[in-house]
Amino acid sequence: MILGIVILALVTLQRLGELWLSNRNTKRLLAQGAHEVGAAHYPLIVAMHVLWLATLWWLGPTRAIDGFWLALFVLIEIARIWVLATLGPRWTTRIIVLPGATLVRRGPYRLVNHPNYIVVVGEIAVLPLVFGLWQIALIFTVLNAAVLTIRIREENRALGR
Repeated sequence: MILGIVILALVTLQRLGELWLSNRNTKRLLAQGAHEVGAAHYPLIVAMHVLWLATLWWLGPTRAIDGFWLALFVLIEIARIWVLATLGPRWTTRIIVLPGATLVRRGPYRLVNHPNYIVVVGEIAVLPLVFGLWQIALIFTVLNAAVLTIRIREENRALGR
């Protein structure tokens, strides 16, 4: 039970820290002349992530921890750090376009177009499996796929401009 609470607390703190970082980066980019694209779907993303984490807090803490899935989740979080470090001050949770800026093509971005979304797909699917909650993994993977379909379409359109 203690390990489950620690895992969820760390993930929650990570998400809160990322929101702080995203807001800081967003403000800086907007001050440099950037603009936001696709803001209408952002509340869906936030709601889905909050509901996912709240569901894990509700159902997960008392469940046994699966070491395999936990190890995989840690690897996914290492990939998340790689993505954030690669984008640096350009990383946000929103679609922020800075006119004239070149696309990042280093780090994981030299391998795939949207590594951050691959990480998110992995997180949404794998963290519930750490707690043996395959039904939650399935439900939120489907919800995440729907939201990411909208998100990636918007981002690709914005990046193509």
